Amino acid sequence: MNVTLHLAQDPEADELLGRSPLAALVGMLLDQQVPMEWAFKGPRTIAARLGSDDLDAHEIAAMDPEAFAALLSTKPAVHRYPGSMAKRIQQLCQYLVEHHDGDAGALWRDVTTGKDLLARLEALPGFGRQKAQIFLALLGKQLGVHPEGWREAAGAYGEPDSFRSVADIKGPESLAKVRAHKQEMKAAAKAKTSGA
Repeated sequence: MNVTLHLAQDPEADELLGRSPLAALVGMLLDQQVPMEWAFKGPRTIAARLGSDDLDAHEIAAMDPEAFAALLSTKPAVHRYPGSMAKRIQQLCQYLVEHHDGDAGALWRDVTTGKDLLARLEALPGFGRQKAQIFLALLGKQLGVHPEGWREAAGAYGEPDSFRSVADIKGPESLAKVRAHKQEMKAAAKAKTSGA
């Protein structure tokens, strides 16, 4: 894995996301209740605070939970909810250590079908179906991971140029399209709720 991503809209953060499977997974985990760019800058911020140029699942899994939460809470905080996200990141890393010897890329390296990859992603702590499908679409659309049936397994997020999620962000223009789509979806949900 060594591609140029544009999810954080920050060259150093995006470079890490493009070469580190764990950084990409952690960015996806952080992508909730904060702007996308903020979420995907998180892995680079964490690595820098750990004094490294990458994330190590073994190191993070073994850290004292309070110390790791403090690392994420240091201003500027990595997330709006740094304490709960620190716990989730550690749970993710512990799962990877236990099931894949800490190698996030092993989740997709030998997988043969999109259905199996989706099941592996859904098994990760903090990854529900939607997050798993979005990450599967990101793997397929930008990271060259193409097991048989990956688009179908990713659902609507796998459709070419759908601009529904981070899977379609390749620069500022596509980021604007994804953001517009998310706003439309929020407005539709709000209208549905107020009409009910």
